[in-house]
Amino acid sequence: MPKLIRITTVPLSLKLLLAGQMKFMKEHGWDVLMVSSDGREVQQVIRAEGVRHEVVPFTRQITPFQDLVCIWKLIQLFKREKPDIVHTHTPKAGLLGMIAAKFSGLNIRIHTIAGIPYMAAEGRKRGLLENVEKWTYDYATEVWPNSEGLKSFVLEQNLCPESKLRIIGKGSSNGIDLNKFNREVLKENHLVAATMRILPGEDDFIILAVGRLVKDKGIQELVEAFLESKIAPMSKLVLLGSFEQDLDPLSPELIQTIESNPRIVQIDWSDHVAHYMALSDLLVHASHREGFPNVLLEAGAMQLPIICSDIIGNRDIITQQKTGLIFPVKDKEVLKEAMEFAFVKREKMAKMAALLFNEIIENYDRKKIHEELLSNYNRLLSSGKEDASKN
Repeated sequence: MPKLIRITTVPLSLKLLLAGQMKFMKEHGWDVLMVSSDGREVQQVIRAEGVRHEVVPFTRQITPFQDLVCIWKLIQLFKREKPDIVHTHTPKAGLLGMIAAKFSGLNIRIHTIAGIPYMAAEGRKRGLLENVEKWTYDYATEVWPNSEGLKSFVLEQNLCPESKLRIIGKGSSNGIDLNKFNREVLKENHLVAATMRILPGEDDFIILAVGRLVKDKGIQELVEAFLESKIAPMSKLVLLGSFEQDLDPLSPELIQTIESNPRIVQIDWSDHVAHYMALSDLLVHASHREGFPNVLLEAGAMQLPIICSDIIGNRDIITQQKTGLIFPVKDKEVLKEAMEFAFVKREKMAKMAALLFNEIIENYDRKKIHEELLSNYNRLLSSGKEDASKN
């Protein structure tokens, strides 16, 4: 039985970004082990995936001593488990996991790129984060960008040789669960609960944003554009995500505005994102950097019209004025105009959402992505056996 170790920095990534992958591989004859830092999601993901989990105390900040401890713990883990494949996801887990796998003598080391932090960084921090990406790719034997845009960026920046790069399917790290993001299967009690959280007026236009409430998700320009728009008195802005003030924090003034304005509703998080999408009229994704954003796939599957920023990842999913509206990144004036357009031209926005829905169904069904992953794992396993037989 081949053995696979999947590593993310935090357990929430195993739960949300890679949901179902480990279970699928187990059902197809693989011994699978999950690795991440500790957290409340650990037991949830063990129950959902039905595979083992090991805690390694990763941090998301720059912590050199702690990072060395994590590398040592990973090396000990790899020596004990003797995996055939180590596959990392998220920046810190990628760097430390690939280093440890290389020093452990493991021959198949995969890192998935789902976003490159230095794209949105400035000054000395940008240079450091760029080096982190290069080191990660150097230690990996294959690097899997989850979009064509990311692959092009990696090549343009000379971060990695093209021979190491591979995109799974049409892109995306995990596709979309069409059994979950489906208007036909929504539960009434969850719809009622979401409605009670939003408390919309009878004719309110509901604008939804999903994701962490940090600067590089474009929250500042989204809130400002909304409040300055003509439609604010007839709309509600729903921010579905938690504040993360330890990394890329929002200003205290902006947080105060979010918490005090009656036209803005902030909800820490919910496992019932599909229900909030079903109640909304528009999704706005104003992020400054992405890999291949799941939220756009989810909104597309829910036939929810989309406005998004003009960045890698978003452009891989949305075609301007065909499947959604795209505005220049950080440009709140154009974003404001786009939201006002969506408010007035609802029929046109619905037609674009219908076209995107068809593309999602055809290209991003989660089952297809899991099958592609399995095929590539088997390819690498077979290649490794062939190489061993030649030596």
